[in-house]
Amino acid sequence: MTSSHSSSTSSFFSHFCSSALRSKPLPRDVNAAVVTSSGDGLVRRLGVFDLILLGIGASIGAGIFVVTGTVARDAGPGVTISFIVAGACCVLNALCYAELATRFPAVVGGAYLYTYSAFNELTAFLVFAQLMLDYHIGAASIARSLASYVVTVLELIPLLKHNIPSWVGHGEEVFGALSINILAPILLVLLTVVLCRGVGESSILNSIMTVTKILIVLFVIIVGTFEVDVSNWTPFAPNGFKSILTGATVVFFSYVGFDAVANSAEESKRPQRDLPLGIIGSLVVCIALYIGVCLVITGMVPYQYLGEDAPLAEAFTSKGLKYVSVLISFGAVAGLTTTLLVGLYVQSRLYLGLGRDGLLPVIFAKVHPTQHTPVHSQVWVGLVAIILSGILNVHMLSRILSVGTLTGYSVVSACVVSLRWNDKTSSGRISSRTEGIICLSTIACCGFAAGVFFRFGASFVFIILATVIAIFSGAALYLRQVYTKPPGFSCPGVPIVPSVSIFFNIFLFAQLHYEAWVRFIVVGIVSIGIYAFYGQYHAHPHTSNDTIVYHRAPAEESHY
Repeated sequence: MTSSHSSSTSSFFSHFCSSALRSKPLPRDVNAAVVTSSGDGLVRRLGVFDLILLGIGASIGAGIFVVTGTVARDAGPGVTISFIVAGACCVLNALCYAELATRFPAVVGGAYLYTYSAFNELTAFLVFAQLMLDYHIGAASIARSLASYVVTVLELIPLLKHNIPSWVGHGEEVFGALSINILAPILLVLLTVVLCRGVGESSILNSIMTVTKILIVLFVIIVGTFEVDVSNWTPFAPNGFKSILTGATVVFFSYVGFDAVANSAEESKRPQRDLPLGIIGSLVVCIALYIGVCLVITGMVPYQYLGEDAPLAEAFTSKGLKYVSVLISFGAVAGLTTTLLVGLYVQSRLYLGLGRDGLLPVIFAKVHPTQHTPVHSQVWVGLVAIILSGILNVHMLSRILSVGTLTGYSVVSACVVSLRWNDKTSSGRISSRTEGIICLSTIACCGFAAGVFFRFGASFVFIILATVIAIFSGAALYLRQVYTKPPGFSCPGVPIVPSVSIFFNIFLFAQLHYEAWVRFIVVGIVSIGIYAFYGQYHAHPHTSNDTIVYHRAPAEESHY
């Protein structure tokens, strides 16, 4: 009996290890969309302009009107440099995403798919789990913020002012963590219906709201320019460079969203050309808008007098421009709507990818035969957000957010390096690939160590030491590995650019709250458990039996 039990345990772990180390082969045909036997394919309807607006819509929410001012209270006018530094680091991540988007242009999955091909099945599932928790909580939190702003706009009507109960949009706490909100679930239902109807309809809504948001931000910048007093920009960095760097770690998350473009690969008309343009183009626009708002807000009001909750709106009100403050509320509604819309869209495509690979039940892989949308995945994503936003005070969970984003960005950067390796044979005791993975892991560990030293004010010598070790690891990657040039867009400076990206991403990871670190470990353990008892038995990474179908947008069909 004991021998039989020992044998079954050994068999379980043997199967687990062999399954966990499986990888998904690179797609052979980059010009086709994948269609599994469980359903029809997605439709190629998104052009480069749609993709750029998709990235902007995901990145710029109400934060552009708030974060710029709150960080400026500490960094002063130097907040502009904070946004430039954070933007430059995001560009490194964007370059990595752009390369991989052209290597996997016909398949949904984003960071999960890249990890599955570059590393292994278990790592890909862990990346998915970390990302998805961020997306679920983030969607519920954004829905609540959107509901609150909608109520604020409605209260501009004299008849409704102070007459809308708090449980409608602002939320009413009942038992601490429980908080009733009626409007947030209603808004989620409406957006979920739009997304289920088709990518064309959701793209139109996103385009309208994003263009509205951009026009409002540009108007705010132009009007504010005439109220700027350049003397307010002196001193430029009142609290020193450290406050600017700290500010960069905070505003980094204002750029998060450009990666959503990579998840629309299967719905892009010309993915190999348009995906890199969409990813990098949307990020460049976001950087320009953030810098413009920073210069205006710090030039209008001395940084020490900026408000905490609505600094930009208060700055215009102090100048007698109340109508601009009202316009900012409308801009916030437009911004949050697009951020929520794109967030729900990305989640459903990730679930679709895992459903196709068997790591989740096959129902998530089903695509509607006429709407060409993953309806089951979309409804599931909407349902989770509706429950969380309707009954929970999700803002309390904000401290554990951003873990998945930074994890995903770091792994994607590592994927660029891994997929470029040409020599994967053994040389001595360890293989060239294993040596490369050790170097990448060392860079990540050094980034975390440098971040911890910076966070707790340790001697600058320790930060330099960690950085030097990371530099040596990067040099080893450069000198001891052979790299191939991929087809299509290629990230420049491989492996240096991805290595710097990994270092800075993990440096930021170290700045997160302790709860975020605990969440990372707990989610990892739970994910391994789910994979061990379900995923490893149902996954099928080799999709050679899939039918390949290319769906063009209806408007294009007559031209072919």
